[in-house]
Amino acid sequence: MDLSPQHLWQVMGGPAKTIFVLLAIMLLASSYVGIERLIAFLRARSQSRALAEAIAKPLSSGDMDASLKIAGDDAYKLSYLGGIVKAGLSEYRARPDHHGIEAAKRGLERVALVEAAALRKGMNILATTGSTAPFVGLVGTIFGIINAFSMMSSEGGADLTAISGGIAEALVSTAFGIAVAIVAIWLYNYFNAVIDDIAKDMTTSIGELVDWAEKDALRRSESQAAK
Repeated sequence: MDLSPQHLWQVMGGPAKTIFVLLAIMLLASSYVGIERLIAFLRARSQSRALAEAIAKPLSSGDMDASLKIAGDDAYKLSYLGGIVKAGLSEYRARPDHHGIEAAKRGLERVALVEAAALRKGMNILATTGSTAPFVGLVGTIFGIINAFSMMSSEGGADLTAISGGIAEALVSTAFGIAVAIVAIWLYNYFNAVIDDIAKDMTTSIGELVDWAEKDALRRSESQAAK
């Protein structure tokens, strides 16, 4: 009874081979999303932290032009903080008062939605793979069982050796489907946790930027009143 991958592939029927190819594509797609998201999250966090350090000094001195120039630098183009800073400061700089702060808040809400959508890029692939791969493997199992009975019928008997290929095909299809689902679900859960952490960072950054704008507007109004 030869259960090597080469022999199993040879004894598989056309439908079962199609199922295996589909599962392999799902596994490759999940792996690609996992690698791409991991790199994207690492770069976004690294550049956002670097940007936070770079604009700390100009923001503390109230230099919005310098802060916007730094936020627009290509070195921080992948950072989620860059979009937040540009949206908030651009609106507030156009009118540095209470109305400007309200406009900045609306701009920040729009950016937060865009950034959240960008962070979840490819997550639907992981979710779909994790939820459907076991059932796709089960379909392969059904075809494997059908193939086993076909072998039994063609051999004219119920010799286990004659149908071992079909049985192994059925079991391997289920195992492969479950393995693909496990990989996708692990990646999905891990990246969901990462996205939640980044979302918290963005919420904190938005709150800090709004607080800064309110303090700056108060300082400006007090300065004008003193004159």
